Amino acid sequence: MNAEVRPVIRPQSQLVSGASAMKAVFARDLRVAFRQRQDLLNPLLFFVMVVTLFPLGVSPEVAFLREAGAGILWVAALLSVLLSLDHLFRHDFDDGTLEQLVLQPQPLFLLVLAKTLAHWVLTGLPLVLLAPVLGVMVHLEGSTIWVLCLTLLVGTPVLSLIGSIGAALTLGLRSAGVLLSLLIIPLYIPVLIFGTGTVAAAADGAAVGGYLALLGAFLVLALTLAPFAASAALRISLSNA
Repeated sequence: MNAEVRPVIRPQSQLVSGASAMKAVFARDLRVAFRQRQDLLNPLLFFVMVVTLFPLGVSPEVAFLREAGAGILWVAALLSVLLSLDHLFRHDFDDGTLEQLVLQPQPLFLLVLAKTLAHWVLTGLPLVLLAPVLGVMVHLEGSTIWVLCLTLLVGTPVLSLIGSIGAALTLGLRSAGVLLSLLIIPLYIPVLIFGTGTVAAAADGAAVGGYLALLGAFLVLALTLAPFAASAALRISLSNA
C-alpha cells in the first residue's frame, strides 16, 4: 500500500511564528526601554558630552576640528554604543525573561536579532540623528556631514550586532563591563577605520563608493553571523549561571 502523501506546511508555519515572535520581542524591548529612560538617555548624553568637551580639552581651532571631527564623532559613537551594551541582556537575565526566551520553540537567533535591532533603534539611530548637529559644532562641511551620517547609519548596526556577542559572553560575570570592553573594542577597529576613512575621502573629494561597499559588507556579515554566535553564547552563559 502506497504511503499517503501529505503537504509539508511546518516550515512555513514556523517562519510565520518566528516573525511574530521577533515582532513581539522587538516591541517589548521598546516599551521596557521607554519605561527606563535613564538607561535610554545615558548613551546620548555621553555622546554629546564627549564631542562637546573635546575641543575644550584639545584645541578649538577650526582647521584642527575640521580634520579630526569625523574621528571624534565616530569614537564618541563607538563608546556610546559600548556603554549601552551591558544592558542588552542584563535586565532580562535578572528577571528571568531570558530563560523563557531560550525555552521558546522559535529559533533563539531570531529573538536575539530582534533584541539587537531594538537596541540599535534605541541607541544607534539617535546617534545618527544627532550627528549633523554635532558635525556643525566641529566645523565639518555640509557634504562631509551627510557622508558621516551615512557611515554611522551603516556602521552603528554592526557595532550593536558585534556587541551582542560580547554582552552574551559576559552575562552574569563580575566586572562584566571591563571584560566586555576588552573583548569588543578590537573587533570594532575595522569598522572605525573604514567609517572615518570614508569621511576623510569625502572631505578630499575622492570617491567613497568602495568604502561604503566595505561597510555594507561588514553589515551583511554581522547580520549573518552575529545572531548565531550571540545565541550560542547566551546558552553557554545561562548553563554556567
